[in-house]
Formats: sequence, structure tokens, C-alpha cells
Amino acid sequence: MTRPDLKTRLKQQGVFLLDGAMGTQLFARGVAPGTCSDVMNVEAPQIVLDIHRTYLEAGSDAVITNTFGANRYTLARHGHAAKAQQIAKAGAEVARRAAGQDKYVLGDIGPTGDFLEPLGTLKADELREAFAAQAVGLRDGGVDGFIIETMTALDEIEAAIQAVKSIDSGLPILASMSFDKVADGYRTMMGVDVASAVTKIVSLDVDGVGFNCGTATLDEYVGLAQQYVAAARATGKDAIVFAEPNAGKPELTDGQAVYRVTPNEFAEAVQKIFSGGIHVIGGCCGTAPAFIAAVAKRLR
Repeated sequence: MTRPDLKTRLKQQGVFLLDGAMGTQLFARGVAPGTCSDVMNVEAPQIVLDIHRTYLEAGSDAVITNTFGANRYTLARHGHAAKAQQIAKAGAEVARRAAGQDKYVLGDIGPTGDFLEPLGTLKADELREAFAAQAVGLRDGGVDGFIIETMTALDEIEAAIQAVKSIDSGLPILASMSFDKVADGYRTMMGVDVASAVTKIVSLDVDGVGFNCGTATLDEYVGLAQQYVAAARATGKDAIVFAEPNAGKPELTDGQAVYRVTPNEFAEAVQKIFSGGIHVIGGCCGTAPAFIAAVAKRLR
């Protein structure tokens, strides 16, 4: 039987399970910290392929490409700006090889690490061009849709969404921002609250709106999920809400972020998020295939 396209599948009932962290899995396979993760798609594709396959074996319905920083601004810091489209395409091709035709591939687009003028040096037109080139590479490499992640500024996520739409792929777009728990609720690093984020992103006609990363505890992620669902319903639109929480709040040990949450504890929190009305779920920093396997076991 032919599988449904991603847009149709995302709307179906039951859990749709994304994968978990990529960076720590690369480190676990010998990639040195500080290495440009995205260039591994070209220089060591077998390592990336193995990570994707491990997540699929754990129960993921979709894998996210290893292209979080495959835009020319981020790649320029490693001397690879001119290879942005090539690296993005290679990342999509590796993920497609792992997923085959039975599972799904989401093309990952992350922030540049800079800000738009006048706060930063980015020019809006040039930023959209950079994201569009990344999106073209992902499309040509065979993704089923796009996921824009870890954004903190509304103008940058809007530029990314506009860029993906400009290539006319017809593929679904999921877009998420990264929140921290503060005194008056949840806000991104740039001060964006949940209602403002959801309202703005949904108005840009995406297929899904969500959250990922951040510095929250598991209980705080559950609370964030509840606010997201409420804010999405308040828009009156039918955009899907998705969640990719970290493995809890990290602790700083010897200068490194360490996550103490166990796979079962993570799965327990994800079950609460799922019960609250979010069925498209994965993991971000600190998660691993064992976390995805624990979620799959609990929710299926």
C-alpha cells in the first residue's frame, strides 16, 4: 500500500514520532566537538546514515536532516559558505537513504546565529535568499517536508517561512521557536511570548507550529505544551501543534551541559504532552534513540 503524503499523515490520529538529538550522537561516534556537523553529510555520510537508521529502528516515523546550520551564514564560520546548497542536498539524500519510501524525511532549517538589521547585520532580502538556497538543496535531496527549528526572533522565523514558500515545493512546513521559563511565563531569548509566537506563525500559513529546545524542566515543557495548544486553538486555524522538548533542564558540569533525565522519565512527560492534544512529538538536546524507543513503547 502506498503511504500517504506527509501533509495527510500529519493530520491522522495517533502519535507521529520524530527523532531526537543529532549533535550528541555525532560526538558519540567520534566527531570532535567544534566540528561543522553539517559538513559530515559530505565528508562522513555513513556516520549520519547510521544515526538516522538508529532512530528509525527505535520507532521514529520521520527523521530530521543533519542540516540545522546548512545556511551560508553559519557555514561561513567553518569556511563552507559556498557549499550551503550542496551540503543541504547531501543531508537530505542521506536521510532519504535511511528512511526509504516507508518513513518520512523533514528538511531541517535552523537560525543563523545573527540578527536582522538594525539589531544585527543581516539584511532581510539576503537572509531569505540564504534560507531559500538551503530549502532548494533539501527539496532536491528528496525531503517530504520542512522543519524550521530553534528560532527566537519573529522576523527570522518569518524570513525562513517566506523563503521556503518561495521555492514552490508544495511540501508541508513545520515551524518552531525555543522558549525558556521566566517569571511571567514562557519567552524566547528575544522576549517573544507563546501567544505572539503561535499567532504570528499560524498567520503565515504553515502546516504546524511548535516548540523545541530551551532550558525548561520536563514539568515546564508540559506546561508550555498546554499553552501552545490553547494559543493554537485561539487562532481558529487548524495548524498542527508539535513538540520537541529537551531531556529536561541541563546541568553545567565541568563547562558542559549534562542532562540527567532518563528515557522513562522523558517518556512519562511526553505522554502528558500527548494527552494534552499534541500528537507530533520528538526530542531535542539530551535525547537519544533510547528516549525515542521509550516514547514509542509508552504511546503505542
